[in-house]
Amino acid sequence: MDMLIGPVWDALLAPFAEFAFMRRALVATLALSLSAAPLGVFLTLRRMSLLGDALSHAVLPGVAIGFMVGGLSLTAMALGGVLAGMLVAGIAGAVSRFTALKEDASLAAIYLVALALGVTLIARHGTQLDLLHILFGSALGVDASGLLLVAGVATASVLALALMYRGLVLETFDPVFLSAHRSSVPPWVWQQGFLMLVVLNLVAGFQTLGTLMAVGLMMLPAVSARLWHDTLPAQLRNASLQAAVAGVAGLLLSYHFDTPSGPTIIGCAGALYAISLLLAPGGWLPRWWATSHRVA
Repeated sequence: MDMLIGPVWDALLAPFAEFAFMRRALVATLALSLSAAPLGVFLTLRRMSLLGDALSHAVLPGVAIGFMVGGLSLTAMALGGVLAGMLVAGIAGAVSRFTALKEDASLAAIYLVALALGVTLIARHGTQLDLLHILFGSALGVDASGLLLVAGVATASVLALALMYRGLVLETFDPVFLSAHRSSVPPWVWQQGFLMLVVLNLVAGFQTLGTLMAVGLMMLPAVSARLWHDTLPAQLRNASLQAAVAGVAGLLLSYHFDTPSGPTIIGCAGALYAISLLLAPGGWLPRWWATSHRVA
C-alpha cells in the first residue's frame, strides 16, 4: 500500500516543489480562498448572489482602461477595476433609488453594457491573447507583483471582515434592529464596506482567474457550504475549505493536462458543488432517503 501511495503523493507534490510559478499560483489561490469564499457566504445569505457576477463583469471597463493606459500593468488594471466596480455599484444603487427599477434589474442592465464596453476596448487596443488573459486569467502566470496584490487584498479582507463581522451579521439577519439602534454605525456603511470588499477580491482574482471566472471561487463554495451547514461560522469555514481544495486540485489538473488554470479551478469547484447537491444533508440523496423512510 505504501509503495502505491508514495509515488502518487510525490506526483501531487512534485509540481509545487519543483516550479516557482506553481508555488506562486498555489499561494495566490489559497489566499483568495480565505478571503473571497466567506464574502460569497454573506452574498448568498443576503440574497445577492448575482451581485458578485454583475460586479465581476462590471470591473472589465476599468481593467480595459487601465490596460490602455499602462499595458499589462497590474497596478493600472487593478486601480481601474476597483474604480469601475464601485462606480457601477453606485450607479445601480442610484437607479434603483430614483426610478421604478429594482437594484437587481439595474445591475443586470449596467453590467451587460459594461461587459460589452470592456471587451470592445480591449479588442481595439490589444491582441486576442490580451483579451483571453484578462477574461480568463492565468493562475500559472502570477508573478511576484500579482502575488503581493492578492496576498495584500486577502489579508486586508480577512481583517476587515473580522472587524465588520458583528455589523454584517446584524445587517444581514436583522436590518430593522440595526437601523433602530441609534448608537450603531448607519446601515449603509456596512453595505458599502461590504461591497468594497467584494470588488477588491474580484479585482485581486482577475489576474488569477480572469474577470469572467473570478466570481466562481467566491460563489460556488459558498452555495455548496449552505447545503452542508445551517450555522454561519460553519458555512464560512466550509466555503474556504472547498475553495482551497478546488484551487489545489485545479492547479494540479491544469499542470498535468495542460488546460487553462482558471476554468479548471472553477470546474473543480463545480464538481464539489455537484457532490454537495447529491450527498450534503441539504442535498437530494439525504432528503430523498428521509422522505422515503418517513412515508414507509
